[in-house]
Amino acid sequence: MNVDMKQSGPLGARAEVEALTSSKIRDVANAAMGIEDIIALWYGEPDQPTPDFINQAAARALADGRTFYTENRGIDELRVAISEYMTDLHGRDVDFERISVTASGMSGVNLVQQVLTNPGDNVVVVGPIWPNLIQTVRLMSGEPRFVGLRLGNQGWRLDMDELFDQVDGRTRAIMINSPSNPTGWVASREILQTILDFCRARDIWVISDEVYARLIYDGSRAAPSLVDIAEPEDKVIAINSFSKSWCMTGWRLGWLVAPASLGPVLEKCIEFHYSCPAEFSQVAGVTAIREGEPYVTELVRRYAELRDITVQRLRAHPRVRLAEPEGAFYGFFAVEGMTDSLAWCTDVVRETKVGLAPGAAFGPESEGFIRLCYAQSRDRLVEAFDRLDPFLA
Repeated sequence: MNVDMKQSGPLGARAEVEALTSSKIRDVANAAMGIEDIIALWYGEPDQPTPDFINQAAARALADGRTFYTENRGIDELRVAISEYMTDLHGRDVDFERISVTASGMSGVNLVQQVLTNPGDNVVVVGPIWPNLIQTVRLMSGEPRFVGLRLGNQGWRLDMDELFDQVDGRTRAIMINSPSNPTGWVASREILQTILDFCRARDIWVISDEVYARLIYDGSRAAPSLVDIAEPEDKVIAINSFSKSWCMTGWRLGWLVAPASLGPVLEKCIEFHYSCPAEFSQVAGVTAIREGEPYVTELVRRYAELRDITVQRLRAHPRVRLAEPEGAFYGFFAVEGMTDSLAWCTDVVRETKVGLAPGAAFGPESEGFIRLCYAQSRDRLVEAFDRLDPFLA
């Protein structure tokens, strides 16, 4: 059998797959193996377990034998619940046929790239951004093109001219994440409308990661969303997840809002990807949406207090630059004189037992920054800053 080595790496796998870099966040975690009493602020995960009212719904589903395959795009009960939830949240009809349930937000991201991106296409990405989003483009032999948010006196800012200048004849989509992991930046409705108008005029897609939509600190119920302004058949796909707003990271459950006409394509892709999400997880998702509003409200209140502690403690150090996060649950800060964030985080975890995420993990423009997840207990977060103070002084 003849093998085209141009398509394979030295190990025989696809060259694009072998070329994927390991997670720099996990590199720091690996450096801390064997160290006890780590305060782990490196992963984007709430410290609290899933609330009991959601767990009990899953337990009842298991007891009732709901352990079989379901429809590829999710059980009707959950798709209807999400449709009603999104309609209420965004003040406009989000039809049931636009909803596809996914086995995690991450699976949703991969599905979107599998459906949209051809080898040689480029996807213009607003960064800094979660590294997994970037790698899904590369997995499809696409090219991610970065446009970085800039940190100024008024916080993080997106240069729209710079963003649109990256678009060319091979651009398949613009990808945006708001509220942003890692910066906490929130795109305004005006920014989203400008991006939507630009993409409409050029017949390209907008991929919107809205996993942190409910974690916003201006008193709104949710961050501005493309779902607020897009028409049902616009080339817009919004990605969401149960992980952050309901503390369900381990349940691996998310959803997409997409044009209804794309539904049959997504259905086929889901069949060949993971067939369907687990039914008992989906039943838990119904309960999270139908009964979880008071929980989400309290969670945001708690995160707002933890954000204030984070801003106060970091800004106490003249070497640190930090924009107050508008959403999500991260502090993304620069440290004067620090040029190798991976080495810096490795030193910090070994000397202070505080695990942080290196900025270099979030794109080429993010070196010199550090991400800290403040979704922790108040006492644990304060202790982490007490340990970090000598490194930041």
